Amino acid sequence: MQEQNFKNHAKMVPGFHYVAMLSILALLGGSINYFFRATPENKYLASLLCLVAFILVVLWIYIRTFPLKAQDRAIRADENLRYYVLTGKLFPSELTVQQIIALRFAPDSEFVALVDRAIKENLSNKEIKLAIQNWKADFYRV
Repeated sequence: MQEQNFKNHAKMVPGFHYVAMLSILALLGGSINYFFRATPENKYLASLLCLVAFILVVLWIYIRTFPLKAQDRAIRADENLRYYVLTGKLFPSELTVQQIIALRFAPDSEFVALVDRAIKENLSNKEIKLAIQNWKADFYRV
């Protein structure tokens, strides 16, 4: 596997992020176009197509966000345990979920210092990732 770093850590799944999204948006656009051009006897069918397309857009959004929330909770628990193992203390409550998710890429040798720095300087997730010297790969999150 390719070594992971800040520049290549984001993972896009072409079938989901591009093909599915663009297909659903094309269906939505086409169904709206059909609705406005439909004859009166076809308005009901056209409105149903618009509804189906809208439902698919909503489903696509939830299909993406629900698993990410579950992964975020798992990452938060993992990093909380790692912090406890390294320091014997509970994870600082000042950290945001986005900061914690970014901290998962820090190796143990940089982790505690970076947690302290993230709190003191209110670092963004991007700033945390850029501050990591020896990237710890995470190949499981999509």
